[in-house]
Amino acid sequence: MPGRDLLVAAPEGWDEACFAVPAVRALVASGLGIGVMCREEQREFWQTLAGLEVLAFRAKAKAKAVVPAIRGLWQAALVWAPGFVADAVKLADVLRCLGPDERKLKRRLTHPLRVAEKFSEHRVRFYLSAVEAMGIHTGNAEFFAPAPGGIDPVAGSVLLSPDSDFGPSYEWPLERWVEISNKILERNLRLTVAGVDGGRGLGKSLSNELGGRAEHARVSPLGAMLPMLAGHGLVIAADGSLAHVAAHVGTTCVTLFGPNDPVWKRPLGRRHAVVRRHVECAPCLLAKCPLDSRCQRELETDRVWAAVCEKLG
Repeated sequence: MPGRDLLVAAPEGWDEACFAVPAVRALVASGLGIGVMCREEQREFWQTLAGLEVLAFRAKAKAKAVVPAIRGLWQAALVWAPGFVADAVKLADVLRCLGPDERKLKRRLTHPLRVAEKFSEHRVRFYLSAVEAMGIHTGNAEFFAPAPGGIDPVAGSVLLSPDSDFGPSYEWPLERWVEISNKILERNLRLTVAGVDGGRGLGKSLSNELGGRAEHARVSPLGAMLPMLAGHGLVIAADGSLAHVAAHVGTTCVTLFGPNDPVWKRPLGRRHAVVRRHVECAPCLLAKCPLDSRCQRELETDRVWAAVCEKLG
């Protein structure tokens, strides 16, 4: 049908969804009619991109339940990995199915794409190279720009997010978050502590430690909290989904890395800072540390505070 050329499967992880944004923008700019199929909690996120049709499905939906929304309506589909959307596209008999030429996905594809991914490059290259294999230009700086939200950050407002939905080994010790919070409060800045799903409850514990000197905000579901994230001048966060979504709406982020590799998976944008203490066993990418969490224990408060001060000016 006119205007419905290519249906793109949204990556399920928030970080991967953010990394796919420049590639999706390049597809839209090519003149194709582009749609994105995503989980319901990502609807508001993808609606920040202009010229994009968003099809959302419930978290517990079966692939066959969304087939009527696809069958006969889309000329082709682009899928990144096996999963819900890839199953739905197959059941809906979409004639052309494009995606990376990988073993687990290859049998579902009619048009495999040669995607070269190097761990020495940022993960965004995985998505861009797939689109480039389709003959579409991706070298426009606007594809990487923050999403326009129409919300100006409140001056002097700082959001702390000590929880990580990536696992406990991605979380800095609570007592050091307390130290950073006290330094922020000494500068008479407005401090909010975020609680996110999937962490160990460090956000709530930090709020209790501060004894009412900071606001506490439950950032859930994450996709519905875009205005709140955009309203802060600075986010200081454990390596997790919140930092990536905050970067998407243009909030400056200081992200604390541990077992992950910032070269590969830092939030998109030059305005942000990454702080890490490199240790011999990193990056291990493990949700739970089998050793002694040294990448977190050895990350000094002074190093984090120096990065924060640089962003605070």
